Formats: sequence, C-alpha cells, structure tokens
Amino acid sequence: MRGRNTERDRIGRLLADARQGTSGVLLLHGEAGIGKTALLDWAAGRADGLRVLRVEGIESEMELAFGGLHQLFLPVLDLVGTLPEPQAAALRAVFGLTADGVRDRFTVGLAVLTMLSEAAADGPLLCLVDDAQWVDQPSVDLLTFAARRLRAEGVVMLFAVRDGAPGAAVKGLPQLLVEGLDRTAAAELVPDLPPYVADRVIEEARGNPLALIELAGALTPAQRAGRLGPLALPEAAGLPGRIQHGFLEQIRRLPEPAQLVLLVAAADDTGDLTVVLRAAAELGAAVEHLEPAERAGLVALSGAAVRFRHPLVRYAAYQGAPLARRIAAHRALAAALGATGQAHRRAWHLAAASTGPDEQVAEELERVAEWAGSRQAMASASAAHERAAQLTADPGLRARRLVQAAQKAADAGQDERCGALADQVPTPLADPEVAAGLARARAVVELGYRRPETAARILLDSVDPAADRPEAIAEVLTDAVHAAYSGGSATLIAEIAARAPELPVLAVPARLFGGDVPGALAALRTLVEQGQDPATGVMDRLMTGIHCRLTGDHRAAREAAVGAVAVCRDQGVSGWLPTTLHLLALTELSLGRFDEASAHATEALGLAEYYDLAHRAAHLRAVLALLAGLRGEEEQSRALAGTALAYSRPRGVGRASADADWALGLLELGLGRAEAALEPLEAARRGTDHPLLALSLLPDLVEAAGRAGRPERAVEPARVLGEWAAALEQPGLSALARRCRALTGPDSAAEEHFRAALALHEGGSGYDRARTALLYGEWLRRLRRQIDARDHLRAALETFEQLGAEPWAVRARAELAAAGGETVLTVRTDGPISLLSPQEREVVRLAASGASNREIAAQLFLSPRTVGHHLYRAFPKLGVSSRTELATLLAS
Repeated sequence: MRGRNTERDRIGRLLADARQGTSGVLLLHGEAGIGKTALLDWAAGRADGLRVLRVEGIESEMELAFGGLHQLFLPVLDLVGTLPEPQAAALRAVFGLTADGVRDRFTVGLAVLTMLSEAAADGPLLCLVDDAQWVDQPSVDLLTFAARRLRAEGVVMLFAVRDGAPGAAVKGLPQLLVEGLDRTAAAELVPDLPPYVADRVIEEARGNPLALIELAGALTPAQRAGRLGPLALPEAAGLPGRIQHGFLEQIRRLPEPAQLVLLVAAADDTGDLTVVLRAAAELGAAVEHLEPAERAGLVALSGAAVRFRHPLVRYAAYQGAPLARRIAAHRALAAALGATGQAHRRAWHLAAASTGPDEQVAEELERVAEWAGSRQAMASASAAHERAAQLTADPGLRARRLVQAAQKAADAGQDERCGALADQVPTPLADPEVAAGLARARAVVELGYRRPETAARILLDSVDPAADRPEAIAEVLTDAVHAAYSGGSATLIAEIAARAPELPVLAVPARLFGGDVPGALAALRTLVEQGQDPATGVMDRLMTGIHCRLTGDHRAAREAAVGAVAVCRDQGVSGWLPTTLHLLALTELSLGRFDEASAHATEALGLAEYYDLAHRAAHLRAVLALLAGLRGEEEQSRALAGTALAYSRPRGVGRASADADWALGLLELGLGRAEAALEPLEAARRGTDHPLLALSLLPDLVEAAGRAGRPERAVEPARVLGEWAAALEQPGLSALARRCRALTGPDSAAEEHFRAALALHEGGSGYDRARTALLYGEWLRRLRRQIDARDHLRAALETFEQLGAEPWAVRARAELAAAGGETVLTVRTDGPISLLSPQEREVVRLAASGASNREIAAQLFLSPRTVGHHLYRAFPKLGVSSRTELATLLAS
C-alpha cells in the first residue's frame, strides 16, 4: 500500500471507531486499477476482531434483484430468524426463500439495517462492497439506506465505485477520491526497471498501480534495455482500455479450452465453481482446463468459488470472445442453472443468448419482472420488462411490456429512463388500459421531477369516461388534483374536480374553487366524518387534510394527517410517508408546534431524498426554511429557501416556490427588515393563482407593508383575508383577519379588532396569538399606554421564548423594555427536554409511550442499538434512570 497514507489513515480511524462501538461509512471512488480493491483488501487484513462480510459487483449480475445483498449476507443468513417478524419475512421474500411479496421497501431497508446491527452484536463488523456500480440497484439502494442510518452499532461499511462506469447509482455517502500514486510511490512498484525505463512506464501509467504492473510486465527484453519506442499496450479506450487489452493478450496465449472455461466463468454471475464447471462441460471443457488461467494469475480458486484477479480480467475474457462463443456460454449457463432451480438467473442467460424474438424467453422474463416488482425492486422489474419487450414480436404485447417497463422505471425514480421507454411506445394505442398506464408513467415523472401541472394535465387528458371504470377514473382524477395542488394552480384544480364533482374527494375543490363555499364546507365535513373509518385510505386522508388546511381548520387537518401517517406506517405504505409527513409538518407549523413540525419535516426530507422525490424534497426544504427563520437561524433559512427556489421555480413547482419565498419574507420580517420582507412575500402570493392558496402568508404581507410605510400595499390583502375568513368561519383565521383590520383600519377601531383577535385566538396557535399580542402591545405603547402595553408584550415574549422564536422574542423584549417593563432573559420552560437533539426527543417520546427499542427503531428507521444509544445519552440529560421515570417526566 505504497503512497496510500491518507486512505489508510481514514479507513484505520473507521476501524478503530468501530471497536469502540461507533459506526462509519466511506465510499472510495476512482478509475479502474487505481487501487480501490487493494484498499478494501488492506482493510480486511487490518480487521482483527471484526467480522468481515464482502460482496463484489459483477456486470452481468446487475439486473438480478437482490443478488448483491444475498451474497453479502450469505454467511449470516441464520440471523434472519432473530429479526422482528415483518422484517424477517421481508428478507426471506427478497432472497427467494418464500413466495411472499413485499408491500414496502422501507421494511426491507429496516431489515438490512437490523441485520447489520445483529451481525455486530458480538463484536464490530466490516462490510466491503467492491465494484458497487455493478451491484444490482435494489441491493445498492438498501445498503445505502442502511449505511446512512448507522450510528452506534460498531459497523464499518466501505464501498468502492469505478468512476465513469455505467451501473447502479451510489448516493449520499461520505466519499474519498483514490488518485494516482506520486512518482516516488510509483517507482517502488517497478524497482527492477532501469531509471529511464521506469520513468517512461510511470509517465504512461499516470500513477495507476495496476497499469504500472501490467505495463512493466509486458515489456520485451529490448524495451527493458531501453529501446522503448511505442510501449506494448496500444492506445485503446484510455488507460482502462489499455490495461484490458493487456489482459486480453494474456488470455489469448492460453490454450483454447482454458479460454472457453474462462469465458464461462466471466459470463457466470454466481462465482459458483460447480455451476461454472457444469456449464463448461456442456461445451466440452473440464476443471483441469482452468489450471493454465490459474497459473497465469488471471483467476483464483477458493473452495467452491472462482474469483477473477481484477474486474478488467473478467471484462476482457468476456468482451474479447466472439459473439457465437458468448451466446453458447450463456446457453450452457442457462442449462446449468436450470438444474439448480435458479429460474431468474436462467431467464437472464437465456435472454443474453437470444438474437431475435422469442416469446418463451420473454414470458420467463415477465415472471422475473413480476417477482422483482412484488418485492419492490422496481429498477430490476423495469429491466426485465424492457428485455421482454425487445424479445416480443406481437406489436400490441410489445407496447404493453414497454409501458410496464416505463411504469416500473418511474416507480424506481429513473425519470430519464422512463421517458426514453415511453418514447419507444407506438401511439395511438388500441388498448385503453395500456394507454392509461403510459399516461400514468409519464405523469409520475412530471410530478416527481419536472412540472406538476403537466402531470395533472396528462392525467386529466387520459380519462375516458366511456372506457374507464368509475373507480379508475376517481383514482386518476384524485392524483391529478394532487399534482395540480403541487403546481399551485387553482384553475387547473377546479377544472379537474369539475370532471367528477360527485366524488367526495373532488366535491370540496369543485365547490371551493367554484365559489360555493358553504357547499364545499358541507362536503368537507362529510370527508372528515369518513376519515374516522379505519378503512379510509392514505390518499383520501391526505386530500381531506389538504382541504381542511386550506379552509383554516388546522386541527382537523392535523387529525387527518396523523391518520394518513399512521396508515403509512401500519400498512407499510411508506412511499407516501414523505407526502403525509409534509402535510403533518405544515399543520403543526400552523398550530405553532415548531419542534414537532421540524421533526416531521426532517424525517420526511430524509425519506424524500431516499426515494429521489425531488419535488417533495423542495417542498420540505421550504418548510424547514420557514422553521429555521422562526428560530432566527438566518444562514440556514436562506440556504434552505435558496435551494428550494433554485429547484422549484424553473420547474413550475408553485407551492414549493411560494413557501420558500414566504420563508424568506417571514425571516426578514422577524429580523425587523420590513421593506426587504415585502418583495418575497408578494412573490409568494403571485406564485399561486387563487387567494385560498396564499391565505397563510397574507397576515405577514399586511404587517410587512404597514411596517415598511406602504399601507396601500396592505389594504387589498387584508380585504381578501377578511372575506375568506367570513366565508370559512374558522376562529383562527378570523383572528388573523381582525388583526389585519386593526393594522389597516383607523386607530379608533384598532383596539376593538385587537381585543377580538385575542379572544378568537384562544385555544388556537400560541404563536399567532403572541404575534397579535406583540402588535397590540406596540400599538398601545405608541399611544403611551405603557402599563397596558406591558401585559401584552410580556405575554408575547413568554410565548416566543417558549417556542424558541428568537427574532420575535428579540422584538418583544425590545418593546417591553421601551414600555418600562422588566426584560429578564428566560429559557424555554420545557426544562431538560430542550437539551435533547430532535432525534433524541422523538426517541424519548416514543419510549415514554411504552414502545420497545425495536418498535421505536421500526418507526424511525433506525437500528435498535442506535435507539438504545439515544436513550443512553438522553437519560442523564433528563435526570431519569428508567422508562417509568421518563414517562412521569414527560407527563408532567
């Protein structure tokens, strides 16, 4: 490991931390041959006292769902039985040990995390994932999901990825670039070469260790003597290509039978010597023909496994063989695997051996796709559908399979691939079901990654009342309304809802945006009542919560959101968790419960990033920007809002843009910069095309205009807010409207409005009431009614301090001091709870409710040991030593 001090130090620290119980993750990346595998080998050699698990990605195995995960966990499969049953059942399903499906990939992800934790129960664990770009995408997704959640398990995960190679995406992990060796270290790898020759080889190899060794080994005696000219390896496709060419030359020097066995081993994706030899026997080769390749150092045999010296050797052995031989190798492997019952691998080898349409093989691939899809391996399912389509002669059936491939690609978050597959589907389509599927696939991509309004329009245009079933129409239109809400277009919402106003979930927007507010509220009451039924699904609860929030009933909205989140967790529908948690965060924010809102939004953002839900992530960053601004975290608020705006504005994600602008405006207003607040607040209002979609920010806009000395810009927003408050008859909304009337009306009526607003705030948001009390106190102080002003300013200050709304507390404190009141700085009255991190607080809350560590881990997507670590840290902070004392403390 010459010249690798930085890399060794980094890995060494991770191993040392693991021995102390702390987990760590690192992704090594660099070009082929640069030494990534050698670093993994070095780590394994220094892993005294650590259990080591290892998986190596193989290019031909990329489409085999969960193959990499199964290979990694093969030595510890007996631990599956120690997992909670839902997790154990999920792992058995993805490993093909049962015929069951998996409803939710988060259950599988949690099972992987728990497996790693259990594998480290008796001592630290080292997991090595080599050539991760060639590990199947479902396995990579699950391993990175677990890696990002490791904390106190004593697990080290090292990933190695080749730069520029197509394959699985490994995202969200700490990275270290492995670069070429410096000249000193490089020279130590070729000590037997004359200095002039060594310099030339080092220059050609550019510090790549494998290239150095291969170039030096390929030198002729004349070249070693200094007569260099062109070196042995020609300029193929860059340095990796030159190295590969060198390996190919070595392979071609082997006897023909040895080349044949090497080709079969390269085409095989199991590494199982038994399978390789059985397939080789089909082609007339035997085990003794592997000996020349083994003597040449191209492969190594370990027990019943075949391992190539380097992935480029495998690649050269396969790509350097004629097409006819490759086809024969795949057919032989399919026959060998058929005898072992490995139907999925057999199907892919048959597909690789097919050169034209073959319906029998296509049907086998369809079964592979169905299996993968039922286990939430959507990328693998899409690949199987696509290959099946390529082998299909019938145009209608081919179109159906392409649409299925596009749908699964959309579900996997592969938006560009989904679009490319959809573009291959010939239109118009005779089958309305296939046409609807194509529309849904395109809409999923638009909603998740491009323009939500386009998604809504695609869905709306796909509805055919004459051909579609009523329940199918209801589902499509509900999804379309949800997409239109994300885009911030009330006009489009109304158009969609008007297509089926008799549907309960569409009756509210149809009436609300059509001017029939009483009818909308009556329909909403029906929805809320239906939401009490445990059978109510996620989407109905979600839309109920959205409509309740729009109409100002934040408590009913919170109840619907809590129910939607519960359904997601209880039924394993975690793909909807980012959306339902987003709604719950918004309702908690509206109710002035900032800590709860922050916890839900943070969890939702992590899930949105995991699912590659870019639009939802932008929405959630805007919410977190609002919360950061309320707490006075200016830099954080601006960064979050800026990121949300940069993403959402060009893509027409209107609600995310509006919320991000609102966050910036509210930040400026809280910091006392009213003039600066006006522009983003007015931009936020312009980002929607209906007053209802901007009601929440109108009070801030009215206040900013008044404070900036622009009262004319406050009149119209105050009027609109008042009209809608009168129509919707919600106390909290009415309180805000009366506050705005106090700010924009004559002084003679202001006190009446302030008093009425405070009365209406009772039982509602403490934050909103404190904002009103602050404004009332300021107004009283300007009238020199100092004593009256102090009471309201003091009440506002106490609430702001309790909530941690520091900018508003600063303003209240200054006003109270100006009114002659005492301004002793107080701390939040939630006592030692305020000392906890957000995740510690959530763990403590669940522990106090009686949940076990495993139950908490399942709900928060953590390992049980991390939950225990959080409680270990939290108990001393809280001054408790048991869960009973914890429950008593929180109850008080």
